[in-house]
Amino acid sequence: MQNSKARSVALTAMLFALALALSWLESCVTPLLGLIPALKLGLSNIVVMYAILFLHTRTAVLLVVLKAAFAFLTRGVTAGFLSGCGGLVSLLVFVILLHLPFSVSGYLFCVCGALAHNLGQLAGACVLLSSSLALAYAPVLLVAGIVVGAVSNILTSALFKALPDALRKGMHKRSPFQSKNKIFS
Repeated sequence: MQNSKARSVALTAMLFALALALSWLESCVTPLLGLIPALKLGLSNIVVMYAILFLHTRTAVLLVVLKAAFAFLTRGVTAGFLSGCGGLVSLLVFVILLHLPFSVSGYLFCVCGALAHNLGQLAGACVLLSSSLALAYAPVLLVAGIVVGAVSNILTSALFKALPDALRKGMHKRSPFQSKNKIFS
């Protein structure tokens, strides 16, 4: 039992470190792509998707909270708050999609997660600004969410296909990256 707990903690720590490394990588790539700093590729969210599809929802929640805490410690209260808002709303959408009576495609799963993340951050910005001024940014975030979700789907699909069969057997039974009978394939 204790060995299992230690393995779980170590795996969560490794996933958190991977999420931070991917976040750093995307902060380096964002200016090269000509994107404004608020628009990111969402690479670290692939780690959260992995956690919810292969591990437990509580591990995914912990990763979202740790990512928000790290943003708070390194970039301030606003960044931490917005990271938490986006991450939690996105995670909620992932959970809902996994519990629908039908399966969704990986594309729809990733795009919905990216859109939810952006909408969660937008809602957080509205709370911080105490106005609807942040809603002017909504069209940009919606388009970005669709594009980033598509990129995330391509990367996630390739990553999950590259995993050994033994690992893929542990994937969530309703995973959008497992079955071929999905809505919006």
